[in-house]
Amino acid sequence: MNLIIMGAPGSGKGTQAALICKAHSLPHISTGDLLRKNIADGTELGKQAKAYMDAGKLVPDTLVIALLKNRIEQADCKNGFLLDGFPRNKAQADELGKITEIDAAINLETDLNKLADRMASRRVCLKCGYTTSVQDAPDGKCKVCGDSLVIRDDDKREVVENRLKVYAENTAPLVEYYKAAGKLKNIDGMQSIEDVNKAIEAAIK
Repeated sequence: MNLIIMGAPGSGKGTQAALICKAHSLPHISTGDLLRKNIADGTELGKQAKAYMDAGKLVPDTLVIALLKNRIEQADCKNGFLLDGFPRNKAQADELGKITEIDAAINLETDLNKLADRMASRRVCLKCGYTTSVQDAPDGKCKVCGDSLVIRDDDKREVVENRLKVYAENTAPLVEYYKAAGKLKNIDGMQSIEDVNKAIEAAIK
């Protein structure tokens, strides 16, 4: 089962990806992680990607696709995979379709205004990594280690709103792309984690 998961920043995509992969023994393939690993391992493709990144340029789609092709040919992908962070637009989806067949594209639908509120209220402990909300920690202290909680730069309201705007603009054509292909599985991402997961499982079985 070859899956794609799509969802706006803060939609719970990472949580659902982990649940799906555990339930179906699928490798979770993030293009960001894939790039970093190839660069760290010093592979030929990694060296090429690093050259673009060091020059402040975007890694070309053709190179990302080559990295993905290598990854999905590995033994742990023989029963499928979950792809996260790629494709981001129609052109990338076209290229992906040339190297593998996608069975379902899971799209976590969310209210972007409520999502912005949720993300802007998020607080994180830099010491132990614990994440909570300002509502659940009004004293500004970490419940795990007692250190001070902070708001990450990418959770600041103006940054969040811009990230969501860019996501919506880029993803809308992709949603239509997989809808036209009969592969789109729209899921209400504003439900509880458990209910979202149940809906995903029902959609992909």
